[in-house]
Amino acid sequence: MGGRINVLDIDIDNFTAKEAMKQFVDSMQSEPISVIEMVTADSLMQMDSTPELKDEVCYFDLVLAGDTTILESADITEKRCLREIQERTFLKMLLRYINKHHKRVYLLVESEEEGQEFLHYLESLYRGIQVGGMAKVSAQDRADDMIVNAINGADIDCVISAMSSPLQEDFATKNRSLLNAHVWLGLGKEIIPLSKAGAVQGRFTQYVIKKIFQKELEKRKKIEPQSMQL
Repeated sequence: MGGRINVLDIDIDNFTAKEAMKQFVDSMQSEPISVIEMVTADSLMQMDSTPELKDEVCYFDLVLAGDTTILESADITEKRCLREIQERTFLKMLLRYINKHHKRVYLLVESEEEGQEFLHYLESLYRGIQVGGMAKVSAQDRADDMIVNAINGADIDCVISAMSSPLQEDFATKNRSLLNAHVWLGLGKEIIPLSKAGAVQGRFTQYVIKKIFQKELEKRKKIEPQSMQL
């Protein structure tokens, strides 16, 4: 496919999982660090009040859609594209590559519980995956210097972040030049598997987010023609 789509003023690469994987592999063999971000409808809306940060995200090396709502908003309805996002094809390919080639990863989360769930998810599906460390990042009590030092001291290849927006993007923007790794992979919180008890609530939350996102896009479409007339 290739090309880019613009959603809520953020450029998103319209890549297949195979195309995105090729860029990831190339990045794992080069320096300096490449920043890959998977954005969702929710993360785009969370960043909407920080235009400076959105500008920085547009300079990330690869920005991919993390849910089908984003593609649908750009009138992309190709079944293969939607299915790959629903099945998290790119992420599965990426984690298999990391595991097969014995690459070391460092995990960033926002709570101990989320960290343990994420670690369990990785170890249960990718037995033997090399996790060099994990740190909790707090929006209220940022300790970026300590976390960067811990990452750099762990001799890792890839930082995997499972944090909410805009904390995740802000951390990547401010610290990318300081990190001794090949790739920063920003997944967002949605990647952490929900427990069965929270699955129904999670689906309902996604439904609400989709409706809010669609209303925001409709509002933007009404405003844009008026702006052009001024």
